[in-house]
Order: sequence, then structure tokens, then C-alpha cells
Amino acid sequence: MSEGLASLAGVTSLSLFDEPTGVPGPRVVTLVRLAGEIARQVASIGSVSVEGEVHRPTTGRTGWVYFTLRDRAAQASVVVPRPRAGRSRIVAGERVRVVGALEWSSDRGSLQLRAEEVLPVGEGAIAALLAETRRRLESEGLTTRPRRPLPVLPELIGVVCGSDAAVRHDIESVVAERFPGYPVVFCETTVSGPGAAASIVEALRSLCRQPGMEVVILARGGGDATSLLPWSDENLCREVAAAAVPVVSAIGHEADRPLCDEVADLRCGTPSLAATAVLPDASALSGRLDQARRTAGAALVGRWGEARRGLAGVDPARALDSALAGAGERLGGAGRRLAGHHPRRRLEECRRRLAGPDWRRGAGEVLGRAAGRLEADRRHLGALDPARVLDRGYAVVTGPRGEVLRRSGDVAVGDAVAVRLAAGRIAATVTEVAGDATAGDATVGDAAVRDAVAR
Repeated sequence: MSEGLASLAGVTSLSLFDEPTGVPGPRVVTLVRLAGEIARQVASIGSVSVEGEVHRPTTGRTGWVYFTLRDRAAQASVVVPRPRAGRSRIVAGERVRVVGALEWSSDRGSLQLRAEEVLPVGEGAIAALLAETRRRLESEGLTTRPRRPLPVLPELIGVVCGSDAAVRHDIESVVAERFPGYPVVFCETTVSGPGAAASIVEALRSLCRQPGMEVVILARGGGDATSLLPWSDENLCREVAAAAVPVVSAIGHEADRPLCDEVADLRCGTPSLAATAVLPDASALSGRLDQARRTAGAALVGRWGEARRGLAGVDPARALDSALAGAGERLGGAGRRLAGHHPRRRLEECRRRLAGPDWRRGAGEVLGRAAGRLEADRRHLGALDPARVLDRGYAVVTGPRGEVLRRSGDVAVGDAVAVRLAAGRIAATVTEVAGDATAGDATVGDAAVRDAVAR
């Protein structure tokens, strides 16, 4: 037994209860090593696609979704990361197909399926998923955005398709018929099944990055609702709307309408129709060029004929005489205008204007009128002088706060008032207040002023 332990170098050992049959006993390992071996074995399974019924879905605080996928005989725990959970339809009782990988959680000692895709199974569930995705796209205006026009003569055309030979053959047939040798780049990728949506998005991005790319066609043959579901993926629809070049959608047949049809710049019923819409027709272009050449030639001939007829009707000698006569008339008019602006004539005109009026007489009249107005204003100001008014026997009476009194109601019996005369002032006390029925103003008569003291 000691030799056996030495040969296993401590990795294996024999149980104390083993019978002496030479059969090795269970390995002695740590829990960490056991968890690591389980994780490695689980990882070796790789990506799987499994269908089942959603049971007890819950959403965590971080936005991750957890549920149990079960059928009649088995069940498995499924976790959906937040980025994918927000765009998946996970409803209790509905049947779904989960694409993902198994992972072992050492801290909880549990095995779960980490989902990369959660796709509905069944027409009703697929229709509900499409309706939810369509509402999100419509709320952001992606389905009603302005469509970009297709180029008339694109420098390079890209095609995203599967490895199905029929779709590529249809497009190549259209190229051979309309414009043989036209530059078309095919990017074959997965167009159905697990991971198809991500593959299509990457293929579209790859084509849009190519120099000279001016339009891209998304092409696929017909199929059922489940196989066409990747073409309704929300990420793909957003990528189509945000593409740097116009995108033409040609998915399935005329009756198939995935969501990428609703956001593409042009929707065609089949890949052949899409190629016909994008690819220029060489014969039609040649005909248009010939017609443009003929139109330009006819216009040139017409203009040349008009020029010849115009030159034929011109008499050089007559034209020269007419030109000389016109030049003479123009020179005569210029001479007359120059003579009118001669400095001597301008000086004579100024002398006549200065000799006309009598400057001294005019100045005297203006000064006399101004002196009369000044004397009238002086007399008027003198009449309005307050001192002149006081000289005529009037007085100015102010109240206790220095305000000028105009009405008897402004003072009361016992108030001290000041009376300003033409010469000097008098301080007085009000002993009686009476109103004047004719003037309406208060007056302080001689009888109402008592104990006047000169100030």
C-alpha cells in the first residue's frame, strides 16, 4: 500500500475500508479543486441550444432576468444578462429556445445556463415579440425616418447573404444580364439559427467600412417565422437605420415581412428584385448617353447656324460708319458736359449770386427784429417777478413746515405761520380759519394776525 501511495504522489490514496483486491479507492481532493474540475468539465460542453417552457421568471435589481427552463422530465436554471434581457420576451408559460453555455458557480455551488439569446417558439409568441420590438422602434422614429435615395451608378455594391447558393446565383444572374462585370462584393454569413443576428450585424458593418461602398443589400431566401426571426432583431434594425450607406432589404418572399424591411431604405420582395433596383442597366445607360449626345449635337448645330445667319446679315462698312457716328455723338455730348463744368463758368455764377443781395441791409433788419423780441421778453419777465407782485401789496404765507399756503384748510387754529412781504417777514399764529365762498382759498386777514413780531 505504501508503494501505491508513493506512486500516486499524494494525489490518490486507498480507503481504509478497501478490500485487499488492489482496486484504488476515491481520490482525496480539496473542495476548491473539485469545483475547478466541475467548471472545466462544464465548459467543455460548449454552446448549446435548448427549448423548454419559461417557469417563474424574476428580474433582479441589476436588470438580469432569472427563470427556470423546464419540460416534462427535466429543468435547468437560466440567467439572462441585462443587455439581452431588455430586448427579449420572457413570459411565464411560453415556450422559448435558449442559446447559451453552461457555467458552474463555485460560491453558490450551482449550475446554470447563461443565455446569449432567448427566442420565442410558436407563432403567437413570435408575433408578440415582433409587436413589442416594433413599438420600441416606432417610439424612436426609426420606422418613419426619411429614406435615403439609392445612387444611380454606385461605385461598389455589397450583399449580405448566407451560404445558400440559390440567393447568390440569383443576384449574379441579374448582374450578368444588366451590367456584366459590375463590382459587387458578397459577404456570406449565418442568416438563421443561434447567433445569426449578431453575425448579420457584423457582416453589415464590415461591408459599410469598405472604401467605395455606396449601397448594401440584405438578401435571404424564404423560410418560416422562426428561421426569419434574426432579421427582426432589434440590434440589426438599429444598425440598418444607422448605416453609413443606403440599405436594401430583400428577405424571403413577397409575403415575408421581417422588421428590417420597415427600417431599410428600400424593401424588395426577392433578392432578384433588389439587385434589379440597385444595379444600373448597361444598355439603358448607353441609350441615355447616346440620346444626350444627339441632343447636345443638335443644340450645337442650331447655335452655329444662328451665328452664321447673324454674321451674314452684318455689313462691315456700314457697321463701322454706324459705330463712328455713334462715337462722334457720344464725344460731342461729353464735350458739352465738360464745358458746363469749366471752373471759369462756375466762378462767374458765384459772382452773380454774391452781387445780388444787399448784405448790410439784411443784417440790420435781422438785428432790429431780434432787439424788439428781446425787449418784449424782458418786460414779460419783469411782470412775472415775484418781488414786483409783493410790491403791489401782496404777501406769501408759509405753514409750519415751510410750505406755501393756498387754502385755509391747510392750517388749523394755533398753527404758526410766516408772512413774507415785499420787505421783511412776519411770524404769526392762526386764531381763526374761515373759507372764502367766492375764491375758495384761505386768507389770513388783519383781524386773524395777532402779536405780529418783525423778524
